[in-house]
Amino acid sequence: MEKIKPTPPGTTPITEADLHAYADHQLPSARRAEVAQFLRTRPDELRRVQDWQGQNESLRQMLNPVLEEPLPLRLPLQPEAIAWPWRGLAAGVAIAVVSASSAWFTRGSMDDRAVQLASRANPSLSAYKDGHLSGFARRAAVAHVVYSPDIRRPVEVGADQEQQLVTWLSKRLGTEVKPPSLNAVGYELIGGRLLPGDSGPVAQFMYHDGTGQRLTLYVTREVPRTAGPSETAFRFGKDGPVNVFYWVDKDFGYAISGGSDREELMRVSKEVYRQLGRG
Repeated sequence: MEKIKPTPPGTTPITEADLHAYADHQLPSARRAEVAQFLRTRPDELRRVQDWQGQNESLRQMLNPVLEEPLPLRLPLQPEAIAWPWRGLAAGVAIAVVSASSAWFTRGSMDDRAVQLASRANPSLSAYKDGHLSGFARRAAVAHVVYSPDIRRPVEVGADQEQQLVTWLSKRLGTEVKPPSLNAVGYELIGGRLLPGDSGPVAQFMYHDGTGQRLTLYVTREVPRTAGPSETAFRFGKDGPVNVFYWVDKDFGYAISGGSDREELMRVSKEVYRQLGRG
């Protein structure tokens, strides 16, 4: 197997979104050149992009002739007059009310909506000693469920490009964010990705052990403003099969999520806290 070459220092990592935009010819010329260079050393990714481009061409060949078809003779070119104008007004008011209500109840990030759906599907959400799993801890659990099962691309930037990953995430979060080394507790870094939080970007790092068991570290600056010294204590929560240990230290929130038991996650959390929480 060809050894993957790391991205040159100072280069922004190539993400899945970049590959799709490249296939759709939506990238600026400078970024397109960077992606092209990336694909020259990634034959598997190049085949994926070529497959997408082939699909695009097939769709164009199938659908473009429809644009040249004449309009059906019976197609009305003007809307029929409304017999009861007040009905249209009432319908417009109803739509406005429903739209406003929908916007209110669906505000927030995609992760929050996913959390709500997951909670409805599993109403027996376990509680830790002081309350229910909530806030960034719940978003961490959802992110773990979404990305940890992915076999092909569980992370945006792999561990082979760790320095580029650190530079990228640190720039987006506005502070240095570095994945801790968990080799001492039996876990190896797979890589990481940038995720949407409640009001800004957050970082997720993914690890696995020798058996393939995965866990994720969620790092966010979205912590309660009223957080005091007591917030630095480890807390435990559970959402379905996902166990979460989390804590707040200074301006950061950390959450370790995985399918391992409570004792195992506590062991990993202590190592993460040792490296990051007091750094």
